[in-house]
Amino acid sequence: MARTDHRPANRFVLFVWSLLLVAHAAASAVLTVLSLAAASLSAIWVGLPLLLALTRLLRGHAQTHRRLLGHLLADGPVPDPGYRPLPDTRLRTQMSVVLADPTARRDYIWLAANATLGLTLAALPLTLLAHAVQAVLYVWLWRWEDSWYALHPVAGQSDAYTALVTATALFALFWLLTPPAMHAYALLNRRLLAPNENARLAARVEHLATSRAETIDAQASEVRRIERDLHDGAQARLVALGMSLGMAEEMLAADPDLARRMLTEARETTRQALTELRDLVRGIHPPVLVERGLEGAVRALAITQHLPITVDIDLPGRPADPVESAAYFAVAELLTNAAKHANADRAWVRINHGRGRMVVIVGDDGVGGLDPDAGTGLQGIRRRLSAFDGTMSCVSPQGGPTIVTMELPCALRAAPQAPPAG
Repeated sequence: MARTDHRPANRFVLFVWSLLLVAHAAASAVLTVLSLAAASLSAIWVGLPLLLALTRLLRGHAQTHRRLLGHLLADGPVPDPGYRPLPDTRLRTQMSVVLADPTARRDYIWLAANATLGLTLAALPLTLLAHAVQAVLYVWLWRWEDSWYALHPVAGQSDAYTALVTATALFALFWLLTPPAMHAYALLNRRLLAPNENARLAARVEHLATSRAETIDAQASEVRRIERDLHDGAQARLVALGMSLGMAEEMLAADPDLARRMLTEARETTRQALTELRDLVRGIHPPVLVERGLEGAVRALAITQHLPITVDIDLPGRPADPVESAAYFAVAELLTNAAKHANADRAWVRINHGRGRMVVIVGDDGVGGLDPDAGTGLQGIRRRLSAFDGTMSCVSPQGGPTIVTMELPCALRAAPQAPPAG
């Protein structure tokens, strides 16, 4: 959890982190010098490959700094600005992408600021403490050092004791200025590393465009699946049913027994067609989800699985129907994976709601090693959730357990009250 109090009493912890920040700021200074050299050499095309390599290195350096500030100093995590991917094409194309990316320009501005003002702020506690320690040591080492201290001649031990006054003042400044210096460093870096409003809006528009395209593709694929199932299943059976009824009608007078058998077959075909239509409707929107809501549907789903499943759901109401359907099918896909591929002995589902988000956790004690980027099932879950700005994260080490966490921003409507008895 991010630290919200920027003035903790433990100055020693802040001092240790200032040492780490000094190292990061020093690395920023080195990158700044190399970037200036590469930019100056780019006029004769020699520095372009070096500048492109430094841009990639700068992205990693900035991301490391964002994580550091988000976990330790800044008031909340520093958002990811969303870098444009560098294409694996010609050098000219890559450089055009870098120059057109506003995030890259902001990173270079941060690099210069962190190498100058940031380095000064990060090094302030170290400088004050080092000079304070040097003043204390001067009391005993004055014989082997300069005979002047703080513009005063040092002729004896009594004169050397005046260095303790300087040491006390420097220790006091170290104690007082370390938290504000670290706070100022965090604010400076957060202001420069966090995406501005235009960048956030651009990233939001890009995410919505991508999500809309994926949703349209998913809907088109679903429509094609429904058409294929209808054509190959219920439609074919209904055509066969019509033919059987026509033949039975012709055979009714000539061979009543054969007509009776054909009517029996037609009735069986009707039953099978109805079963396929119910299965098709259940795949689109399960009736149990409409009747019982997400909690009842998940509990009914857990009963039908081939391994014991613990269900813990705390929802004070029902989300919107599309969100409810997305969560249900995501849980169904994950439980199916656990039963078929994870060799799990048990699984669990936990669903709760808070701060405007519904959190769904599905886990199992199987073999682990689940790759969220592999397989169409998990990618389909991610696409289904992204249509509602939902996210999915997966933790699945080798040997298990596998834990998939899904978050869906949504509001809950009050559950309908059961009618009174009688």
